[in-house]
Amino acid sequence: MSMLLGGFDIGGTKCAAVLGVAEDGRVNIAEKRSFPTPETAEATIGWFCEAMADMQRVAGGAGPLQAIGISCGGPLDSRRGLVLSPPNLPGWDRIDVVTPLKERFGVPVALQNDANACALAEWRWGAGRGASDVVFLTFGTGMGAGLILNGKLYSGANDMAGEVGHMRLEPDGPVGYGKAGSFEGFCSGGGIARLGRLMAEAHIRGGGRTAFCRGLEQLDAVTAKTIFEAAAAGDALALKVVDAVGTRLGRGLAVLVDLLNPERIVIGSIYARQEALLRPIVMEALASEALPISLQACEIVPSGLGESVGDAASLSVALQALE
Repeated sequence: MSMLLGGFDIGGTKCAAVLGVAEDGRVNIAEKRSFPTPETAEATIGWFCEAMADMQRVAGGAGPLQAIGISCGGPLDSRRGLVLSPPNLPGWDRIDVVTPLKERFGVPVALQNDANACALAEWRWGAGRGASDVVFLTFGTGMGAGLILNGKLYSGANDMAGEVGHMRLEPDGPVGYGKAGSFEGFCSGGGIARLGRLMAEAHIRGGGRTAFCRGLEQLDAVTAKTIFEAAAAGDALALKVVDAVGTRLGRGLAVLVDLLNPERIVIGSIYARQEALLRPIVMEALASEALPISLQACEIVPSGLGESVGDAASLSVALQALE
């Protein structure tokens, strides 16, 4: 049986409205609208309502809308449908995003943080299919986790389960999630760039050269992308940065393997794009840190939904709302 689902992804700079059809263990995007995030929550919700109504008109024969899912960065209260002042959404203080959509469209509506939503999507339609214990790691702008345990989403006492980026992996290091040496500090787009700048500055001041930063005046232009491009071309310092990142990623995974004993860990974004460079380093560190019997039961795989995981995420929350 096919179901028409609506999705609303709320970001600090951009929002997206998605209409998708879920059937036979897969989801197909029927319509999508994107828009820069308006200045107020009220305007953002209003924009989504108009976009969704327009997409329904365009989709026409796809059938009646069954449910709407909302994906948003935390903190939030999924049980009451409240967004609780995320750092990337100033002014969104205890904003009820669920009730206005229920009233406008007359269907079940649910809210989840973005990592949880991505975990649900990968579990239903991506690399987590068929497993009952799955961890999804975002590994993009930040490092967060969504946890599927015993076939159910686990969000914790107040929706804060899975904030693995805050774990400290080293006494010092690049700052992520407000903490030097954190998992997010080493394993996120911004963290990798900061680590690359620190290593490049020391290297250049010592008389060395590197392809991803030709001089101290170029430090601000260093990004995770330029580092990985240089590493793929064989640049020695870039390879050292990638080694540092992959080693910490392996150590972070070992904590999750030992603590949760999952069947599968699905890693998105940067890992999915850079698996060839990262996987050998990650697996070596993981094998040296994790309990062997737990590691034998766990697969480490890239996102199966790839760049479309964000679109599928909010739709997976809509499907959860029906259940």
